[in-house]
Amino acid sequence: MTTASKDIASHTPMMRQYLTIKAEFPNILIFYRMGDFYELFFDDAKKASDLLDISLTARGKTGGNAIPWLAFLTMLLKII
Repeated sequence: MTTASKDIASHTPMMRQYLTIKAEFPNILIFYRMGDFYELFFDDAKKASDLLDISLTARGKTGGNAIPWLAFLTMLLKII
């Protein structure tokens, strides 16, 4: 097992899925749907905070942002 896979293995199943997707698309903001929110994590959260003028929050070991799904289209239009 490589160091990267050990690091991924230490995360929850949801975060493993997110990290796998992010590894495949490193230069794209990944909006991850969780319940009624789209979540952004790590550097994506920092970038989105600046681009969308939203607060960066702390969540466990990750920085994050949560956008209500009803506001998602409005936020997405800001960055297109």
